[in-house]
Amino acid sequence: MAQQEKNRKVRAVLAGGLVLGVGVAVTLAAWNDSEFAEGVFGTGHFNMQGSVDGINFTDHASGAAASLSFAVEPGSMSPEDTVAAPFVLHLDEETTNNAKVNVASALGSGTAVDQLSYAIVQVPSLTDCKPEATGTVIVPPGTAFGAATGVATFDLTKSDVSGEPGADAFLCVQVTAAEDLIQDTSATATWEFVGQSVS
Repeated sequence: MAQQEKNRKVRAVLAGGLVLGVGVAVTLAAWNDSEFAEGVFGTGHFNMQGSVDGINFTDHASGAAASLSFAVEPGSMSPEDTVAAPFVLHLDEETTNNAKVNVASALGSGTAVDQLSYAIVQVPSLTDCKPEATGTVIVPPGTAFGAATGVATFDLTKSDVSGEPGADAFLCVQVTAAEDLIQDTSATATWEFVGQSVS
């Protein structure tokens, strides 16, 4: 009888020990620790500006296009004449990325538009823009208004000098009259240049 009582106490102690062991394991498993990391993000700035004289640069929105000095008026152009006008682009002084630019559209209207074609070449300077100018071809000669066949992109670089704009890109827009140009007609053309930021 005494032996049974002793065995029962031993089992009770062992059982208690097992319970205590389980309790310790649960307590250890409940410990945890966390680390947090934070990043603060801001956006850069991207703005392309245009100029007809290479001096006065501004933004030209749709409906407020820069006025190129073309003489596409009745009596001004004759069949197979070519006229040219410069347009200069750069990135403003706060722009944080370089840009790749393309001619997104060239829309024409008026009675003479079907007898006119255009080309755009990139030239070294403003004064190099002439009807016969050659350079890096952005839009090939003979392109019809409303078409963008063979259009190439060109690059604009952001400035590395604080407070100064990026390098100028000198474009020469050339418009040529067809040999069947009709007298006393006129046309208006609008070009859209789109710049996309690149790293």
